Amino acid sequence: MHKVVIIGSGPAGLTAALYTARANLNPLVLGGLEWGGQLMLTTEVENYPGFIDGINGPDLMENFKKQAERFGAEIINSNVTSVDFSKKPFKIIAGENSYESQAVIIATGASARWLGLENEQKLIGKGVSSCATCDGFFFKDKEIALVGGGDSAMEEALFLTKFASKVTVVHRRDKLRASKIMQDRAFKNDKIEFVWNSEIEDVLGDTTVTGIKIKNLQTNESTTKDVSGLFVAIGHIPNTGFLKGHVDLNENGYVESKGTQSNIDGVFVAGDVYDFRYRQAVTAAGHGCEAAIDVEKYIEINGL
Repeated sequence: MHKVVIIGSGPAGLTAALYTARANLNPLVLGGLEWGGQLMLTTEVENYPGFIDGINGPDLMENFKKQAERFGAEIINSNVTSVDFSKKPFKIIAGENSYESQAVIIATGASARWLGLENEQKLIGKGVSSCATCDGFFFKDKEIALVGGGDSAMEEALFLTKFASKVTVVHRRDKLRASKIMQDRAFKNDKIEFVWNSEIEDVLGDTTVTGIKIKNLQTNESTTKDVSGLFVAIGHIPNTGFLKGHVDLNENGYVESKGTQSNIDGVFVAGDVYDFRYRQAVTAAGHGCEAAIDVEKYIEINGL
């Protein structure tokens, strides 16, 4: 029997592990087969406080992990496949193993939707990104492309104009899905140009992005465009498939909560699994801290 099981091993999960471990709750972290969250897909991280010269994403997550383990957190790289929150203690199934716990912190995050192109995957962190706030600075005075047509995509495009010399938005329709106010802002920005009725069919480059191949969906003609980066802004998918029917999820699959508390007493959330606005490593870590403190109080109040 565990006092707390943490599902997920990104900044939220490992910060929760650090805090609950220091509170002598002996947390078990079920970190997934691909531990570390989205930072494992990045190279240089320059906006995490405390690292003046920046730090490699995987190195940062290794530091998170070692710090949590230093205080006694047990971390198992295993995927959670199902849960039972209908009664206490809660049951968590990971592979062939079953775990029981008095409290649970869900910190499984959200994954960016990608285009599904082979070279796109190879160049993630090498010019391909899903986060303008994280990576826009690296493209100062460079031409870049962005794919997407919603509010988030226009927000990203506008943000990128602070750095890039030009942002080419590639959209598969002849009009945007974004709200009128966001469309107006984008259309009025001289640094943004649009390529309509088109999709990206390849990302060019061996070790870094050098261009994109664009297919016009009306004429089927393909053209290439030289760019130094590609930002994919077609949404995120919360990693909550195993939670359906066990906790309340919103229409997009994010866990609904009040603060860090889900609708199930004793089941808490942290990070991008419920935060679809900020999606930053530093905010996820903050949520992990909050959830850990809430769990500590929950266990104390209930005499567990």
